[in-house]
Amino acid sequence: MDIVVKGRNVEVPDHFRTHVSDKLAPSERLDSRVIRLDVELAHEKNPRQSANCQRVEITCYSKGPVIRAEASASDFYAALDAATLKLEARLRKAHDRRRIHHGRHTPPSVAEATAGLPADLPVAQNGSAADSAYDTVAVLEPESRDDTELLIVRDKTHTATPMATADALHEMELVGHDFFLFLDAASGLPSVVYRRHGYDYGVLRLAAG
Repeated sequence: MDIVVKGRNVEVPDHFRTHVSDKLAPSERLDSRVIRLDVELAHEKNPRQSANCQRVEITCYSKGPVIRAEASASDFYAALDAATLKLEARLRKAHDRRRIHHGRHTPPSVAEATAGLPADLPVAQNGSAADSAYDTVAVLEPESRDDTELLIVRDKTHTATPMATADALHEMELVGHDFFLFLDAASGLPSVVYRRHGYDYGVLRLAAG
């Protein structure tokens, strides 16, 4: 298993790289399919955020879905500890789900997973899921576009494997996002599952008019 440590405008000392390797190596026992762990350190310059100025994000690549966890604290060591706990919990959740899939139980159907979920959010044009941030792109009329498109700082195209809505909900939980963009296997439509208030979820589907 490869462990890659990098800093976003932060220099990572060798002793911390060693600490990361020692801290995360045991995680391989939870899932033998783990191939690589990317660990990114970032510093919040806002002095008002001093209690949570150091952020650690861990991205786990394996033969299954990508799993991500992040945490912030007053120092990188505490942030790493908190992010590692989140990662291990999500690895266990993914492992338990695979056992259910291959056991006598079956996952909920699309109808069960989406029953009673109103699609009451506006659809953003050309929306996409960012890796570690959420960008909102407003739908503008052609005559009002002008140079607004220059404000778009990230534009990505992802290869999508069709999946059921229940699987999309599961992968959204694993990366810790509030929404997940996927290609619905049942309808063939680009779709988004998103977290509503409390424990409810919603589903948006994009169809040609």
